Amino acid sequence: MSEQAAAPAQAKFALQRIYIKDASFESPSAPLIFTKTWKPKIQVDLNTRSNPVAENNFEVILTVTITAKLEDDETAFLVEIHQGGLFLAEGVEGEQLRQLLGIACPNMLFPYLREAVDSLVVKGGFPALALQPVNFEALYRQAQQQAEQQAAAEPTTH
Repeated sequence: MSEQAAAPAQAKFALQRIYIKDASFESPSAPLIFTKTWKPKIQVDLNTRSNPVAENNFEVILTVTITAKLEDDETAFLVEIHQGGLFLAEGVEGEQLRQLLGIACPNMLFPYLREAVDSLVVKGGFPALALQPVNFEALYRQAQQQAEQQAAAEPTTH
């Protein structure tokens, strides 16, 4: 048996492509919103999802929805971006693959998402909006804990 045949396959992980899958910007109160004092309440909702596309290829989508409202609860703007990435993951399975898709991939996509958000907000006539860094590992662990708690709370049927 040759050394190559005996050696385990090398794991490969690579970014294949980054793209915007969907983007929207709404400013329902423009232009009157620009005459008001700019002290918005910003709400940020961030989600990730992944799915297999082809053999060893996975799409990861990082989605952010940001709503800016003024004190009178008037919506200044609403921006939503679905930042996509196509990733190659060969020789990676189970929990290691889930961690790559849930932590490493979103970390790679976040700077692109952040730039897209800022660009849309500025083009909409509003001050620049820089999203704060996100700890995707903590979010992944939190989602894991919630899933475990939910599974434990569900009654088992035999």
